[in-house]
Amino acid sequence: MRFAIFGAGAVGGYLGGRLAQAGQDVVFIARGEQLKAIRRSGLRVSSMAGDFLIHPADAIDNPAEVGMVDTVLVTVKAWQVLEAAEAVKPMVGPNTVVLPIQNGVDAPDQLAAILGAERVLGGLCHLSARVAGPGHILHVAISPRVTFGELDRRMSERVERLRHVFEGCQGLTAVVPPDIRAALWEKLLFIAAISGVGAVTRQPAGVIRSVPETRAMLIRAMDEVAAVAEARGIRLLPGIVEKTMEFIDSMPPATMASMQRDIIDGRPSELEAQNGAVVRVAQEVGLEVPTHAFIYASLLPGELKARGGIA
Repeated sequence: MRFAIFGAGAVGGYLGGRLAQAGQDVVFIARGEQLKAIRRSGLRVSSMAGDFLIHPADAIDNPAEVGMVDTVLVTVKAWQVLEAAEAVKPMVGPNTVVLPIQNGVDAPDQLAAILGAERVLGGLCHLSARVAGPGHILHVAISPRVTFGELDRRMSERVERLRHVFEGCQGLTAVVPPDIRAALWEKLLFIAAISGVGAVTRQPAGVIRSVPETRAMLIRAMDEVAAVAEARGIRLLPGIVEKTMEFIDSMPPATMASMQRDIIDGRPSELEAQNGAVVRVAQEVGLEVPTHAFIYASLLPGELKARGGIA
């Protein structure tokens, strides 16, 4: 199967690397120093699930030169999805599957509006990784898991085909849930809480889960997402807040979410797609989400500054 990885950062680099390691035909769409390094020395992945090197690796900066592919993995940041939807068009044929792997709940519908709903799946990934340097992905925590499915909840041949491919990859588990939209909200419940509380406090998971006040804040943040999802008609797993808190308790103490790292480093972040999305949807369904409203308002000035909106 031929894959295009649009966004060869931490998540795209890891997933694309594992696919290439398993013998799939993979082209990375990258730019800048990342592109130069992959072309020169290949893609190196240092992982708790096993280190590996893809060399040579197929990398390019112009999607129009790739041709049509079987599957496009859109692995850019959430705020880049609309731009990505336009950019991937030359690689999308009548039978191409487009699989977004973002935090938040908006990416599938954003892509579907531009590329056609019949081409788009819903997807997400559980993985803590970062770009350690040009051409080098460092996987530091969480057993990698990619979750995907049809947006209308039906089982399909293309989903089964993708599951078979991902299951053939070392260091990666594939999951097809009964309802991918519910899975997206369950991920948002986790990531918006751990990212938001972590970014406000500037502390890693081990600290914020052990201090009673911030542990309570995490739980309130997750409760708010669960309430908003229910108001939207999304059926989350029973006991999802407790299960997610157990997962947070199992994370390495030094774990920091990517949004949290971006905010601490003064870079643009996924604030709008995470805490901002919770606040926005809560307003649509007539609910109050004071924890997320506080987090969003507290982090917004830094976000605007990082994007050049304020001096």
